[in-house]
Amino acid sequence: MTPRIAPSRVAVAWTGASGVIYGLRLVEVLLRAGIQVELVYSQVARIVASQELDLALPADPTAAERELHTRFAELPGTLQVHGREAWFAPIASGSNAADAMVICPASMGTLAAVAQGLAKTLIERAADVMLKERRTLVLVPRETPLSVIHLENMLRLARAGACILPADPGFYHRPQSVGELVDFIVMRICDQIGVATDLLPRWGGAD
Repeated sequence: MTPRIAPSRVAVAWTGASGVIYGLRLVEVLLRAGIQVELVYSQVARIVASQELDLALPADPTAAERELHTRFAELPGTLQVHGREAWFAPIASGSNAADAMVICPASMGTLAAVAQGLAKTLIERAADVMLKERRTLVLVPRETPLSVIHLENMLRLARAGACILPADPGFYHRPQSVGELVDFIVMRICDQIGVATDLLPRWGGAD
């Protein structure tokens, strides 16, 4: 297999599925690696973040960027937050596409919209750009059980070149905390986009 080239710009989207903790940790890990992150999140993601993490995400992207800069102030990467309809954002065009994009968590509604090429929001359009430009797109669905519609949409996206990476952590590393379960998924995401991490021991590696 050809080694993946490490990205310098990664688009990250948080949508309205449970599991915003995965997306928040992913942004932290990417910034720690010195990567430029372009973040966009849905209205429902704001509700989920408040419910699950007591994290109040402002509706205004400038205010959100300011608050997240404070949260991640010590990390070397750069963070830019885009509004859901910021059609002039770089990630909305194939002429300035990110190196990779991760939708984490990916709601079934967002997954369906991307699978059908609807591109009605910046999240959907940026994902559409990834597919048409043949760049890495990772979707991290967090839903159970899955209907036939869900599965067919995932198959459609996989055939289009996307990576479907369910938020389905393994247990062979004997996790001792929720944080280690989260890191298992974040590490696998980073593997897919070419970002080196050492969040957890690898299978067959040293303890």
